[in-house]
Amino acid sequence: MGSMTENIADKAINDTRIVKQFTNPVKEPIDSDINLFDLLDNRAKRDPEGAMIEYKGDDGTWHPYSAQVFRDMVIDLAKGLVGLGVNKGDSVAIVSRTRWEWTALDMAIMSIGALTVPVYETNSASQVSWIFNDSKVTLAIAEDDGQRDKIESVRDEVPTLRNVFVIEAGGLNAIKTYGESVTDAEFWEYKEASHGDDRATIVYTSGSTGTPKGVELTHRNFAFLVLSALQYMPRAGAWPNRRLLLFLPLSHVFARFLEFFSFGGTISLALSSNMKTMVKDFETFGPTLLLAVPRVYEKVYNAASQRAGTGFAGKMFMRAAENAREWSKAEQKGEQLPIAGRIAHAFYEQVVYKKIRTIFGPNADFAITGGAPMDSELSHFFNGIGLPVLEGYGMTETCGPVCVSLPEDNRIGTIGMPMCGITAGIAEDGELVVRGPLVCKGYHNNPEVTTQQITDGWLHTGDLGDISEDGFISITGRKKDLIITAGGKNVSPGLLEASVMTSPVVNQCLVIGDKKPFVAALVTLDLADANNWLESQGVKPEPDLASLAKNAIVHAEVERAVNAANEGVSRAESIRKFEILPDEFTEANGMLTPSLKTRRAQIVKHYQELIDNVIYVPLKK
Repeated sequence: MGSMTENIADKAINDTRIVKQFTNPVKEPIDSDINLFDLLDNRAKRDPEGAMIEYKGDDGTWHPYSAQVFRDMVIDLAKGLVGLGVNKGDSVAIVSRTRWEWTALDMAIMSIGALTVPVYETNSASQVSWIFNDSKVTLAIAEDDGQRDKIESVRDEVPTLRNVFVIEAGGLNAIKTYGESVTDAEFWEYKEASHGDDRATIVYTSGSTGTPKGVELTHRNFAFLVLSALQYMPRAGAWPNRRLLLFLPLSHVFARFLEFFSFGGTISLALSSNMKTMVKDFETFGPTLLLAVPRVYEKVYNAASQRAGTGFAGKMFMRAAENAREWSKAEQKGEQLPIAGRIAHAFYEQVVYKKIRTIFGPNADFAITGGAPMDSELSHFFNGIGLPVLEGYGMTETCGPVCVSLPEDNRIGTIGMPMCGITAGIAEDGELVVRGPLVCKGYHNNPEVTTQQITDGWLHTGDLGDISEDGFISITGRKKDLIITAGGKNVSPGLLEASVMTSPVVNQCLVIGDKKPFVAALVTLDLADANNWLESQGVKPEPDLASLAKNAIVHAEVERAVNAANEGVSRAESIRKFEILPDEFTEANGMLTPSLKTRRAQIVKHYQELIDNVIYVPLKK
């Protein structure tokens, strides 16, 4: 399928030595010198009446926009932006949760050569001010009055900002009115003046290690990745009647990629930001492809386990789960279970597995996950029940996915192969590097970081990994997260954390131990999930996190999860001690980024006294 992995021990790339690399060739030439609007325009020409965007009305039913209607709406919005004086290269910010209007505005902004600047609705006023000034935002679109007020509170600090519109106050119609005197010919003139190498968007990274960096992505970057993905995984987006429910924040680059992937393929894209109605939305919309972070799949597994309880049904669920994992592990080796195991698997399919799959709706074909490591035992469970969860990998700097496992060749424990036309390499120090037309233009107003991160076309990902002879990539951890104990043992915390977090009571886990005599963990609890689990065990729930942290049964469950995680590593890498915290890591307390990644340095600093005096008890002098 791809070129053989090359071992290139002496190949230096701007002082970076690449010891392995693998290129997955394109199946047919990719023309990515386009304006992203062309993906939408071509869809409207191919299938003008087919549903392309769906949104949920107040009555809970889904309402479609055809490709042609949606394209024409985008053109009207683009003409409005032209009428407002938005020019090629201007920055326009969107401060909103995921909703259909976001995608229409996004396409309108980029179609005329302006730059979309996504802003998380959870960003503080000071963060909004910093992003607006760094990108020189001229026009902002807020979701509601609350977001508008946040923008207005810093308006005097942003001299370039001219206009603010509010989606929920008729903002889209207001923008369109400014385009009434702009002709279609003028719109197409603007569109044709923007090409593949022009910037389409500046996406600000969450900044888990400091100030957010603005990543400049071009029309070509996104267009290439969309067309590459459609070649690599046609089952996801090019087969007939594909359906995708998007509830990831559109401020995240992966959600934007999925927007364009849907337009470029055959997908009917539904948008929702209400996680509380997610399971109901799966049922009513019926996606064929599922996309979620590993935590969502963990919660589905734990909810199924808790519903089964501790009696006969609970024991049956545990046996069914073990059978699913055994079935998957045998399948991965090209083997089958013994006859008794196959009979049991067929029985559990009828009474357990089928019911779990229905949680994801009637049409679910397969699932994709990323953003954090997926526990391999959880992957084997879902694979064994007939819903493979395929791991993928990507970055803001690559417009989204670099690689993903395929349903027909899912190797659990890997993140699949690079998609078509993409090269992945392993540097001498074990870092994964990536090259191809998907790699960003650079970092906005930050040439020093650009030259550090991108050398001779190779993007340094910051992740440690390996590539097999046939191109399958495995990630072992983050370079910056690598723990080196006092005994000199290198420990990658990600997989340990992912394993502990599969517990039904655990919310977050942070593994520590750098320059310390042993590895330890800070654990937070999920109040609702932990209490549901306690009740499933016949135990009275606790009123708050502090009480939960002291609960002996909860402590025993966390200890079980830690012991299970330790089974996959050597003694020197194992978690020897853990502390259950009476609070949580949140964005509000500065311990999570807007994309919910942990800020390790801030967490360690916050709990320094606990770490120094309780976990690593000082020697008495």
